[in-house]
Amino acid sequence: MRIFVDRVSFSYNGSPLVLEGIDLEVNGSEFVALIGPNGAGKSTLLKIISGVLRPSDGNVQLGDSSIGTLSVRQIAQCLAMVEQERPIGFDFTVREVVAMGRTPHRGRFARETPKDRGAIERAMTLADVVNLEDRSIRALSGGERQRVFLAMALAQEPKALLLDEPTTHLDLRHQVQFMSIVQERAKEGATVLMAIHDLTLAAQTTDRIALMHQGRIIVTGPPTDVLTRRHIRQAFDLDVIVGSDPDTSLTYVLPSIPKPNHKTS
Repeated sequence: MRIFVDRVSFSYNGSPLVLEGIDLEVNGSEFVALIGPNGAGKSTLLKIISGVLRPSDGNVQLGDSSIGTLSVRQIAQCLAMVEQERPIGFDFTVREVVAMGRTPHRGRFARETPKDRGAIERAMTLADVVNLEDRSIRALSGGERQRVFLAMALAQEPKALLLDEPTTHLDLRHQVQFMSIVQERAKEGATVLMAIHDLTLAAQTTDRIALMHQGRIIVTGPPTDVLTRRHIRQAFDLDVIVGSDPDTSLTYVLPSIPKPNHKTS
């Protein structure tokens, strides 16, 4: 499903613009990363695309429809979002939380169908949370919760997947597992847009990268075109080392940290 962001601007309650003239297109079977410093507008852009916020100017299209013409349920039937933090008001079990992903397809109080159960079980297996299914969501670590929320999004069987810093609480193994799952969803036809701070992880897993700075997208393209020292210095005000692994040809980005001067007495 095509996501088309057309000249979108946004401000909170008339304050200075958080986003200004954003243009972005992400198509089915494509995995695109949003990168940029804190405050660049990445999370705000994802909330506008998901319908949580309405743009001050411009338009967002999901497929052939303007998001403003779609109901909350219609948006949820085609788009799922995994956020950095998601408050849970009640003491639900992991399986109950994952099953919430089926709500847009069957209604809040409808009974589970065999199709629902199949989607829930597949999602829990993919996210590696089957062993947690009877535990309280409140009793889990941050990383375990994030995997549960991924499972809930997968159970929704969305055409588009929005991810806001999804790997923040995950250990290294589960970061790799998480990104592999998302890459596979894109290969199967899903549209994936992810905000992420780990530039190396973005470089090695995504098809394109959009670099944001001060509410604008300053460059978009393949990882090797976007992740240059000049672009990163422009957005982050930081010198980095950009290299390529000799065995895999995969790009990596490391901060260039000067060694402290040791004074001798």
